[in-house]
Amino acid sequence: MTITKDTIIGEILDADRGTIPFFLDLGMHCLGCPASRGETVGEACAVHGTEAEALIAKINAYFAQKAE
Repeated sequence: MTITKDTIIGEILDADRGTIPFFLDLGMHCLGCPASRGETVGEACAVHGTEAEALIAKINAYFAQKAE
């Protein structure tokens, strides 16, 4: 799975619950909320005032490491 700014958070969480800490570290504590699960990574980062590219890089690196 490759994450972009347009990837829906719920899809990431459904693919691998191990990604939860990446969101929690940025203060995104409402991952179980139906609204947040439907947001894109870019939308959530904008709301939380964080840089989407940094989060995307961390999650993609995580998925790449698991694929090895």
